[in-house]
Amino acid sequence: MNANQIINMVVRMVLRKAINGGVNAGINAFAKKDSAGRSTPQDQRDTPAPDIQTRRAARMARRMTKF
Repeated sequence: MNANQIINMVVRMVLRKAINGGVNAGINAFAKKDSAGRSTPQDQRDTPAPDIQTRRAARMARRMTKF
């Protein structure tokens, strides 16, 4: 193996560990019972859920920004 292959192998190992650590941390934060990583639990928020028309408009706006 030449130096380029060894460097690529080491970089891949480090990135794999970093990405897996982040994914595991995110899953653990989401799986918590108390607030699932949010500052305020969703059932205690005072804002009502958006209606269907508002959600559709927001989704269309997000899609339009992709182009």
